[in-house]
Amino acid sequence: MPPVGYVYDPLYLEHATSGHPESPARLQAVISHLEESGLLGRLTRIEPRDATTADLELVHSNDLIQQVRGGAERGYAWLDPDAYMAPRSYEAALRAAGGLLAATDAVLDGEVGSAFCLVRPPGHHATPTQAMGFCLFNNVAIAAAHALERRGLERVAILDFDVHHGNGTQDAFYSEPRLLFVSTHQYPFYPGGGSWSETGQGQGEGTTVNLPLPPGCGREEYLRCYREVVEPLLRRFRPQLLLVSAGFDAHFADPLAQELLDTRGYYEIAALLKSLADELCQGRIVCTLEGGYDHTALAWSVRACIDALLGNEFAQDPLGSAPVVPGPDIDALLAAVKRAHGLGDG
Repeated sequence: MPPVGYVYDPLYLEHATSGHPESPARLQAVISHLEESGLLGRLTRIEPRDATTADLELVHSNDLIQQVRGGAERGYAWLDPDAYMAPRSYEAALRAAGGLLAATDAVLDGEVGSAFCLVRPPGHHATPTQAMGFCLFNNVAIAAAHALERRGLERVAILDFDVHHGNGTQDAFYSEPRLLFVSTHQYPFYPGGGSWSETGQGQGEGTTVNLPLPPGCGREEYLRCYREVVEPLLRRFRPQLLLVSAGFDAHFADPLAQELLDTRGYYEIAALLKSLADELCQGRIVCTLEGGYDHTALAWSVRACIDALLGNEFAQDPLGSAPVVPGPDIDALLAAVKRAHGLGDG
């Protein structure tokens, strides 16, 4: 089995301000757990690089780049009610985006078969022109644009299972037929948008797929979305690379949302995506950390995804399974999405 890579750098801990849920402690909890479990030693480290201005401009306006740089130069600043800057935040953001670029190249060059990027600040809310929602630059979008524009790929897919809609990623590729973007998210919820009726425009019509889930969805509802919608869409699109915005704030223990996914659910989603990557694109899959704010749930859920990439069995976590309650009815939602995207039985 090809090695599984990971990206991490202590610089990611330097993006910090007091009292904010998107804190260095999130990543420290993940790294500590992976070290203690022995899993980190089974992974191949990929050295991150710093994204250049040209890298960032694959997605972002120069005005935004200068705004982020200027915020760091001022010491501490807020670019949005949720997006903060600290003195080394710009450096950390460059290395986060560059970490994904390094992982994408390592996978495409066959140095590793797949990779998980343990980076921060996260990225999927950052639009081409605006930092927002804990995010400065859109790491996964920059990696996708790099694969398309520089590495010669013709089809790339981004799967986003963060509990919040990946609005920045959607905005970056809303008219792009070479990029399939699929988001499962709580709805209505921050940042707004993400309706099933948002399907792309122009040449990109049909390549944006939103699955806006009501609160209270757990493993059963999420796996229905992946098996009934994501799986057939990926088989039809046949991506040459699969990128995953891996946010873990849909976990039932997370304080910022109201979904009921559990760690086993993340393992099963990751295992399904790995199987599809093996089938469709030589196993080429790059995951990147987005949200997740209960540190125990986050650490064990990241481990579950890495276990799935390694082909390991699921490791039971201390939080256990989600509460057993009836989930919401998502039949009408799935039918609407299937009709909108020509999946036949909607």
